[in-house]
Amino acid sequence: MEIYFAITGLNHYYNSSILKPGMIVKLEKDYNNDYDEEAIAVTLPYLGKIGYVANSVGTVPKGCYSAGRLYDKFGSYGYGTIRFVGKDYAIAEFLEDDFIKITLKFKVREKKKRKNKNKT
Repeated sequence: MEIYFAITGLNHYYNSSILKPGMIVKLEKDYNNDYDEEAIAVTLPYLGKIGYVANSVGTVPKGCYSAGRLYDKFGSYGYGTIRFVGKDYAIAEFLEDDFIKITLKFKVREKKKRKNKNKT
């Protein structure tokens, strides 16, 4: 079953123009958030925080999980992939641990194969 979530607050950081469908984002529980006990920050490598998983009635689109519903699906961090980018938000799909492990193993094997072909 696919799990989708919205990323909000993009305009407070970089804005939605930095996101493209297919990009992988990291989800990190924000344990020190004074406003939301279930806050999940969304980050990108080299940039840091780009927004938060939506967690209020006014920001969670129909069919998406709120941060509260997503919170118990992973440990301290998880991953998602961008599926749709709007003007001031993005919709992403939550990536299960098994999917991430299989994908990373495949990419490492492919790199090794390419390196071995270049040596001959």
